[in-house]
Amino acid sequence: MKPLISIIIPCYNQAQYLEGALQSVLNQTYSNWECIIVNDGSPDNTEEIAKAWVSKDMRFRYFYKENGGVSSARNFGIEKAEGTYIQFLDSDDLLDKRKLELSLHQLNLTENRGAKIVISNFRMFKQNPNRTTIPYCNLKAELFNFESLLYQWNESFSIPIHCGFFHHSLFEEIRFPENMTAQEDWIVWVSLFQKGCKALFIDKPLALYRINTTSRTMTEDLHSDQLKAYEYFKKNLSEAEFYKLSVVLISRYYKSTTYFKTKLNEIKLSNTYRVGYLIKKVLRKLRILKPCKYLFEKILKLNIVSKNL
Repeated sequence: MKPLISIIIPCYNQAQYLEGALQSVLNQTYSNWECIIVNDGSPDNTEEIAKAWVSKDMRFRYFYKENGGVSSARNFGIEKAEGTYIQFLDSDDLLDKRKLELSLHQLNLTENRGAKIVISNFRMFKQNPNRTTIPYCNLKAELFNFESLLYQWNESFSIPIHCGFFHHSLFEEIRFPENMTAQEDWIVWVSLFQKGCKALFIDKPLALYRINTTSRTMTEDLHSDQLKAYEYFKKNLSEAEFYKLSVVLISRYYKSTTYFKTKLNEIKLSNTYRVGYLIKKVLRKLRILKPCKYLFEKILKLNIVSKNL
């Protein structure tokens, strides 16, 4: 008998993308799945869209909960999941139609017996999923181990959560930290591999990652969540592991600070900066600096909007 796969989709205020995500689930070549749609207190029409899909296909299951963040919604979905395997999918991302089929096929191969995680590669898109770009990092099998995930995350690579395909038993004890709005997936990946998990790799773009300028990772300061992750690791790593992580993070931030200081000095010495500074002085003397600044900001916003269309 074909095992049931639970696809968990947390939703918050992104109803405009939800149809696409659900359609990518419906398009799967593997048919024995349930799709758990978790409405995390969305103020938009997420519920209307979700219920329409439930009425079309009973494999879609809809739940509403008070807003608690993406980690809370995923954890809620894990509790409701009845499948042998779990596939996460954010409501603005997509799955290739063979994601479930090929992931399950890898786990069923005799030489892979005992494996519980399959990671696929991914591509990126803005609006049209048929027009994709190369991913922001180069995923490869040798990166999928405890040390690489702990010390190289956000530096060499990170793994979009919907690239993963997991055996449900892995989440008997592990949950997404609900006090974080970002970096929560880093903690989950490290926790899984800290327990000795091994991952199979499908070097095909079976996950599609949307470049969404309104997402929380694009619009929020992530430093507080990075500090929360640091505190979490302090409690859950050995003294030697935590010391090494501290050295890695301090070195990384020192390098980035030095880099930006150098770039700032280069900009200040450039002809473009000098001309701009001179124009600013003239506009200030003419008492029209503020209206010109306001007009420039409006033009800049229009350009950003047009590029995202």
